[in-house]
Amino acid sequence: MMRNSRIVSRLIKIAGKEKVFSSPEDLFCYSYDGTFLSVVPGVVVRPASTREVAAILSLASAEGVPVVPRGAGTGLSGGAVPVEGSIVLDLTAMDRILEIDTADMLAVVEPGVVTARLHRAVEEKGLFYPPDPSSSSVSTIGGNIAECAGGPRGLKYGVTRDYVLGLEVVLAGGEVVMCGGRTVKNSSGYDLTGLFVGSEGTLGVVTRAVLRLIPKPEARQTLRADFKAIEQAAEAITAVLGAGVVPSALELMDDVTIRCVENYLHTGLPLDVEAILLVEVDGPESTLAEQAGLIASLCIEHGAERVRVAQTRKEEAELWRARKAVSPAVVQVKPTKISEDATVPRSQVPALIRAIKEIARRYRLTIAIFGHAGDGNLHPNLLVDKGDPDEMARAEEAIKEIFQAALSLGGTLSGEHGVGLLKAPFMELEFGPCGMAAMKKIKESFDPFGILNPGKIFGRI
Repeated sequence: MMRNSRIVSRLIKIAGKEKVFSSPEDLFCYSYDGTFLSVVPGVVVRPASTREVAAILSLASAEGVPVVPRGAGTGLSGGAVPVEGSIVLDLTAMDRILEIDTADMLAVVEPGVVTARLHRAVEEKGLFYPPDPSSSSVSTIGGNIAECAGGPRGLKYGVTRDYVLGLEVVLAGGEVVMCGGRTVKNSSGYDLTGLFVGSEGTLGVVTRAVLRLIPKPEARQTLRADFKAIEQAAEAITAVLGAGVVPSALELMDDVTIRCVENYLHTGLPLDVEAILLVEVDGPESTLAEQAGLIASLCIEHGAERVRVAQTRKEEAELWRARKAVSPAVVQVKPTKISEDATVPRSQVPALIRAIKEIARRYRLTIAIFGHAGDGNLHPNLLVDKGDPDEMARAEEAIKEIFQAALSLGGTLSGEHGVGLLKAPFMELEFGPCGMAAMKKIKESFDPFGILNPGKIFGRI
């Protein structure tokens, strides 16, 4: 709880009493994100404008109080977990879609806009915003930008970074800067826009974003392939991409995941297979049947027991329903879910799957493997009980080995979840001491007061 009542009083003057929260009940609601971590903040404030955000950061920097920006709190790396005594900056009230420009194919939005709401708004005008994290029905654009969120469509369309043209950002001292703009091409000066995307609120607070849109695909088709062996599924992925077909999504679910989802939904998923591939193609309607047929043939050629092609929108939705239910389904096994997203070059997906399975066996852990296998972004979910110290110790060692395996295969610690607190201890494995020192210099340059989301990316300081 915020011990300095003078700071709370000044926050009330900035944002209004109804937008400042300090009761134990309110603070608890902001103490956690989508991970198992939890720290109670000092106070929560919900600004409604860039001016209010700037005034709050000016106050925080003068008083040396840490500030933790927050959207919907759906993150999976601990990025929105507060620091003790911090000001949580809840940006969900800044939720206006300010403009959808069909001529220049862009949208201007505030950070609290829910991702799925933007999807619907632009698609009504025949346009398309591809980034689609699994939490899109509740996650916010500001949070997506902070973590550089991806989703199933990343294989064909890329991630959030590829759709941010410009940003309005409030720096640690309250200064407001504009970077990028409304043009598709921009080679003026340093790429500050790219620097802020994925910076997890450690360099500044995004208060407005200019997002690139593209034409909405004419049609799409979805199919599911079931494999007796997970290695066959991984090899089918390589075969599909090697044949020159680029699906809009290519998702994998292993046997642990399949059993959890079937127990959760009871939709008739096959329990006699080690893996399911869910594949979506989109584009001109005249090309889809040929693409889907080629993918189905390649899957069967590489050992698929059966391939089901959705014939209606209802069947398509039913196929995707299983994939979207993974996160709530896997927590049936154990009360704590540690969701990682180690990413490798897609040719190395089979090797990473084998490594994770072996790690799970050696450490006597249940690890569900699913994710965006088409772009090499796997989500090994460790299903554990945080109340069991021995199991948590084994999980910590297993996570380190998973990351070491991914890095040894030419991969990275995170494809879309960000670093936050959970991956911070492993950053030096990927970047080395010199790389970490360079990033810390950038952090110190933008945040000389050290108040912006301290501890994230670099660990507790």
